[in-house]
Amino acid sequence: MVGLRIGWFSTGRDAAARELLQMAVAGIASGELPLAIAFVFCNREEGEDPESDAFIKQVRGYGLPLITFSAARFKPDLRRRMASGDEAARLRWREDYHLKVLELIAPFEVAFSFLAGYMLIVGAAMCRRHMMLNLHPALPGGPKGTWQEVIWQLIAQRAQEAGAMIHLVTPELDAGPPVSYCRFSLATPLFAPLWAEMEEKLRAASLEAVQAAEGERNALFQAIRREEFARELPLIWLTLQKLAAGVVRVADGRVFVGGAPSNGIDLSAEVDRLLPFSPAEVRGRGNAD
Repeated sequence: MVGLRIGWFSTGRDAAARELLQMAVAGIASGELPLAIAFVFCNREEGEDPESDAFIKQVRGYGLPLITFSAARFKPDLRRRMASGDEAARLRWREDYHLKVLELIAPFEVAFSFLAGYMLIVGAAMCRRHMMLNLHPALPGGPKGTWQEVIWQLIAQRAQEAGAMIHLVTPELDAGPPVSYCRFSLATPLFAPLWAEMEEKLRAASLEAVQAAEGERNALFQAIRREEFARELPLIWLTLQKLAAGVVRVADGRVFVGGAPSNGIDLSAEVDRLLPFSPAEVRGRGNAD
């Protein structure tokens, strides 16, 4: 029996992208994810980067339908203007590229596509015409931006908790309706000495100065990232399970849990029960009940 049909978008830029796909394929093979990956889209083509080459080889090895379309080679005139800081050219390129992507994926009927390490901002027209889900390393209503920017904002806010969410993709970056999320405390014995150390540094310098001097080597920064990153794979795994089982449903730009409109399902307890989580150990690692 064919499960829920989804699309899979990835730049394939690193081992994490391959692990995500490995997890999904293993879950489908074991029957724990009643899904069917209708296509895999990659915005790189063979020969552009060794990492994406490895990803493309992986996709072909699984026998999945593959679409590759080079972003780096698309409309070089606009890309040259983008490189010089032309924001209008950037927006035009983004829209034109993803309109072409829509044409390429049109033959495949899917309930939604999952952005699994897709490193491009999607064009507004595609957001309106194709439902997509994305992982963001913050709680609903939390900081926006890259995971590095999110962590520094959490530190600046002296945040008491952090987390991750999967949300619907909209033209407004990182602001689509939450589908699922998990949270963890930043006020535990693990974090207490790290906050104290940070406060000591901030008595002598500004946060910007600490950030410039230490960057990602900062101990508090590293601890927050470690706890958040550990929860990303189990959050994705559980969310896909619940979508496949119909516990969570996305339709017309809205999220439904148990048939009722929802602001997202809190999976914190279930995520924590799966820690530590490895894509090579997905069999028997959770359920959608």
